[in-house]
Amino acid sequence: MSRQRADFTSSLYLGMRHASTELPGWSALTTGRPAALGVPPVAEGVAKALAELQGTERALLARSTLHGFADSLEVLGNERTGIVLDAAAYPIARWAVRRAAGLGRPVLRIPHQDLGSLANALDRLHTRGLRPLVVADGVCGGCGKPFPLSATVSRLPARDGVLLLDDTQALGLFGDRPGPGHPFGDGGGGSLRLAGTKGPVVLVSSLGNAFGAPIATVAGPELLVDRIRKHGGSAMHASPPSTVDVAAAAHALRLNQTEGNAARERLASRVRQLRRACGEQGLPLSGGLFPAQATPPVTVAAGRRLLKRLAAGGVDALLRRDCQGGTAVTLLVTASHTVTEVTEAATLLSTAWNEL
Repeated sequence: MSRQRADFTSSLYLGMRHASTELPGWSALTTGRPAALGVPPVAEGVAKALAELQGTERALLARSTLHGFADSLEVLGNERTGIVLDAAAYPIARWAVRRAAGLGRPVLRIPHQDLGSLANALDRLHTRGLRPLVVADGVCGGCGKPFPLSATVSRLPARDGVLLLDDTQALGLFGDRPGPGHPFGDGGGGSLRLAGTKGPVVLVSSLGNAFGAPIATVAGPELLVDRIRKHGGSAMHASPPSTVDVAAAAHALRLNQTEGNAARERLASRVRQLRRACGEQGLPLSGGLFPAQATPPVTVAAGRRLLKRLAAGGVDALLRRDCQGGTAVTLLVTASHTVTEVTEAATLLSTAWNEL
């Protein structure tokens, strides 16, 4: 009997899956009406819980982060606005920014998490009489580093600016007061909780990673989120998220309250185990505590050879472009991985790396 494959390609970081037997039944997947005509009461309850979890005044549900970013940029980025885009922002945010650029909004691209370049961009927009809308990732999925949120927020009020963050990688993982007992922090509320700050920040986040629910949320100050709810194009031209997606989100939030911190601690243990085992065998991994653990940069050809060696040994991994433009073999670690799976993957990857 062949051994079960070890999958290190899934971003279900906390191992949440939401089987049909764990969710309430439904009589229809969708109302068929645009979201502007109303959403089910359960959706309002989920949105309220997400706002509380993330430390924001208000939240709304969206079908996807693309819908959430398109609506946010459409409403927040008027003709008096200039967009400052982190060059390594996740592609979905960049796609929405391209749409805004097509509507005539100026876009200034800055190097990844570069505060000096950000300050220069803010000054350039201020000189032109434009209010800044900064677009970035809350936590970089490539290097695992949090965005300098507090330092950025401190620069925005004087310019009437807004920070629009893709918080998909942070939601469900990072939270309040990280420390030895809770390396990711408590609660999994995301970047605002991690930074311990508030301000003109709108968070667009998918629950499809840590929480395993294919639905998105837009959260932030009440005034801004209400404007997005009322004037975003998706509310008029798209149905609200499906009944089953909302049910999965509600189930995820319940699991997060009862099991979330334990799952995050288990995940941290697996990440540290992988990093330690590879390091002891001569392979340093990047990513810090973040679940995406990457080799040093490799050529595409070498990366494919590594993937082939891993696959032959029963381990599935990814070849990804990092936030600096290079490529690396990446293992996505989850709380569902066993100690044995992590140990065997580390040995297989390190051996293949040392034989390149």
